Amino acid sequence: MSPKPWWGKLGHRSLVALAAVYCVFPIYFMLVQSLKTPEEDVFGNPFIVVRPTLENFEELFDREGEARGFVGSALRRSYPFLDWLVNTIIVFAGSVATTLVVSVAAAYALGRLRPPGFRWWRRGILALYVVPQTLLFVPLYQVVLRLGLDDNLLALLLIYPAMALPFCVWMLSAYFQLLPREIEEAAFIEGASRATAFFRIILPMSSPVLIAAGIFTLGIVASDFMIASVFLLTATNQTITAGIGTFDVALDELAAVAGVNLLAIPVLTISALFARGYVRGLTAAMIEGA
Repeated sequence: MSPKPWWGKLGHRSLVALAAVYCVFPIYFMLVQSLKTPEEDVFGNPFIVVRPTLENFEELFDREGEARGFVGSALRRSYPFLDWLVNTIIVFAGSVATTLVVSVAAAYALGRLRPPGFRWWRRGILALYVVPQTLLFVPLYQVVLRLGLDDNLLALLLIYPAMALPFCVWMLSAYFQLLPREIEEAAFIEGASRATAFFRIILPMSSPVLIAAGIFTLGIVASDFMIASVFLLTATNQTITAGIGTFDVALDELAAVAGVNLLAIPVLTISALFARGYVRGLTAAMIEGA
């Protein structure tokens, strides 16, 4: 096999570099804006911060009534950002845990127990994910009201896993079907029960796919604004995404950008740390799932 010519390598690397810049630039721009003072935001270079400051992040946790430098206390608005942060952590952890537990149980039944018409079941599950969510929004609101969960975090802990489950079940079931059955049969010969074989053998072997399902769910939760803002009306009950939507852009633009960064940094960190496992999990599932 002849080596790729130099111009081919140059073109490939140029495309990779362009894609990297395209993905990284919004993150860089948001970080630069969050480190600016109001004066530099108005009169400075939009792409460079000369005198970085953390006052925009500190402002999110300031107490009501404190002066705010360039704007002053007369135009001051306070936001319960700490409550939003706690609510967001609860929703993140609860949604990911619920999705993983339910999707693993359902996917194992579909992928290992082989019900009749399994392939059609799996395609039907995937079809549930591609149904436009806007068609389900109005009846969803009616269900939440009937359950008495309006303005309650439990509503999000039911809705977000329901949004992520079809894809996660489809992906995990494809992976479970792909695993050789001899692995479990060997454990059964040694006297292990099905539950023991699942928790001690199958589940540890499925860690890449579980990581992929978890990050996928995390992305759904972190990117949602509409559902959280509709179902959480009280200021102290909102998540960061819904709460930032209530900021006064004219007065709190930099603080809002700082809030977006505080939400994005942990999500990006988790995604970067588990990127290899995410790709491995998707690849392992798609081999059979495709």
